[in-house]
Amino acid sequence: MTDEFYFSCKGLTVGYNKKPLISDISVGIKRGEILALIGPNGAGKSTILKSISKQLSLISGSVFIGGDELSDLSPKGLAARLAVVLTDRVCPELMTVGELVASGRYPYTNAFGKLTEDDRRIVRESLEQVHALELYDREISTLSDGQRQRVMLARALCQQPEIIVLDEPVSFLDIKHKTELLETLHEMSKSKGITIVLSLHEIDLAAKISDKIMCVRGEHILKIGTPEEIFVGNTVSELYEIELGKYNPLFGSSELFLPTSGDPKVFVIGGNGSGIIFYRLLRRLGISFYAGILFENDIDFQIASVLAKKTVSCSAFSKPDEQTIRLAEDCMEGCEYVIDCGCEIGEINKANETLLKNAEEKGKTILRELSEVERLSGK
Repeated sequence: MTDEFYFSCKGLTVGYNKKPLISDISVGIKRGEILALIGPNGAGKSTILKSISKQLSLISGSVFIGGDELSDLSPKGLAARLAVVLTDRVCPELMTVGELVASGRYPYTNAFGKLTEDDRRIVRESLEQVHALELYDREISTLSDGQRQRVMLARALCQQPEIIVLDEPVSFLDIKHKTELLETLHEMSKSKGITIVLSLHEIDLAAKISDKIMCVRGEHILKIGTPEEIFVGNTVSELYEIELGKYNPLFGSSELFLPTSGDPKVFVIGGNGSGIIFYRLLRRLGISFYAGILFENDIDFQIASVLAKKTVSCSAFSKPDEQTIRLAEDCMEGCEYVIDCGCEIGEINKANETLLKNAEEKGKTILRELSEVERLSGK
């Protein structure tokens, strides 16, 4: 593993006060790759990150950086190769941004900690890389959460590390700053060859930027693999023990199972994404419903199959057969309301047009607006 990968852990056991928390961690990534740790709160992600950055003593196993074992590196030698950005919100309130970022040059300064012109150039370049140079003279106390995170990343870059370890780097950020910071990390990993190990709660974003994912759960690692290997099937639901919902790996989102009772009184005719907003509204209102007729390659099917009491469907690119149409009619028969989501009707989904006509002929109430559906919660 140490020959193939630039950063690797072999048979690692981590914990506190020599008491194991997670055992048998073995993983490796190449230079310039991103490894993301995902898992529930308290699973041990931070413990792993603190252990591989030498803030916690290893209980057993080894960590290698470029063929060198972590235990053989001095504090200053490690700081020249690995930088750490933790979740703890920095509070050096009397320091300016420039002064805080400059502290990242510690591994390279002399005994007096004096900065050279080259050091000052690197400080400014590091701030430029995270689009924060304009903050150079600002006091840390005046910064927003997003600005602080960018400054802390600049400080890490100032060390000119080969590896950056980040613990929940986007925890305090809004979606705009989350994506900007993660995009910056991704760009640095690919253009500068910096290896990145980080923990994330935003699993949808982890899937987009990571080369490898480690699923951390309790006393063991549930699974390690590429995003394509992790975000399929029930891995995420199992990792987070999701019971009142289901994680959709295709959309990178979770759908909630909200309790409903009785037979559905609503039949939803959607397709091509037109029904999703109605399905979610109905479940939020606690209203049970049927959905159909949907093609199994339709994005509506992905959501309806989770939220609807029953979803009437047919194979992709195939007209529904008579049995499928009868099933849809039987489901609709007992419904008082039919929701027309406004999906465009073509040759292949004409059966839905027929269903709507039949519903009107039988005197069922046809709803087409969200506001009309919302009023159902009071009936």
